[in-house]
Amino acid sequence: MTKEEKYALVDELAGKFGEYSFFYITDASGMSVAKINEFRRLCFNRGMEYKVYKNTLIRKALDRLEGDTSAMDEALKGQSGILFSQESGSAPAKLLKDFYKSQNYGRGVEPKPVFKGAYLDSDVYVGTNQLDTLSTIKGKQELIGDIIGLLQSPAKNVISALSSGGNKLAGILKTLSEKEEAAG
Repeated sequence: MTKEEKYALVDELAGKFGEYSFFYITDASGMSVAKINEFRRLCFNRGMEYKVYKNTLIRKALDRLEGDTSAMDEALKGQSGILFSQESGSAPAKLLKDFYKSQNYGRGVEPKPVFKGAYLDSDVYVGTNQLDTLSTIKGKQELIGDIIGLLQSPAKNVISALSSGGNKLAGILKTLSEKEEAAG
């Protein structure tokens, strides 16, 4: 690969980092071609992209991102493939976990592709122990929905109390007027 080709690849990768807010770094070494193709097909079906890059090129592209990505250096050892997602930060983690289940990985067997690290909106997660945490992270749209639900809840309670209170008030007034008529 010529120097110009490497620069072009770093530019392409830096562009993808800018386009995709979420990406995961994995290691697919030791996987058969058939298994890698099965994994790529699953990625494609879920609207994600998986591609293998050299670690030095990944590092150079990461250097172009705003913020500190030095923690990602730990993940840039061995073979590295990048899983890009625009949907949400948890989608690639869920995809990896689903793929592991479909491959029937048992205890003592390291699932492939191995999760090495993730970048989510300028936050860096490194290590296989982070995968469970990442699979439960809510996306931006989910959080906005939760906030709207929380904001609507007090208003619904007030409206409910007023409407039920109105019925009670009308009942009390009717009872009082009936008592007044009976007494008078």
